[in-house]
Amino acid sequence: MARTLSVEEAEARANQLQQERLNAIRGLAEARQNVVDAREDADRRRVELERELAAQINDAERADVQRYNAALSAGWTEVELRKIGFDEPEKKQRTRKRRAPQTLGSRNAEAKKKQDAEHDSMLEKLGEAPA
Repeated sequence: MARTLSVEEAEARANQLQQERLNAIRGLAEARQNVVDAREDADRRRVELERELAAQINDAERADVQRYNAALSAGWTEVELRKIGFDEPEKKQRTRKRRAPQTLGSRNAEAKKKQDAEHDSMLEKLGEAPA
């Protein structure tokens, strides 16, 4: 006949089974956290790599424009360079267009126009027709 378990033996066996189940959950939780950590690290590294690669491309394009301009300065024409096989660089250097400096007269004329417009607006508000 089978021997009956004592209360302590039954509790010990139940605790052992429960501990094995808790260990499985602990392992699963750690594995899931590793996945989250790996994805976050991959995202961070991807952003850094994209920034680094964009800087390398930018540097190469800048050097291309400088060398193309150096060839033009050395006497080559755009047509000659195209015939050799060198089209204009994809990224041409931006040249800033400078505004023509305003003369004192043009500044005074602009200020007078603005003052006249304000005066006319005030007269309209008062119900008088501008002169």
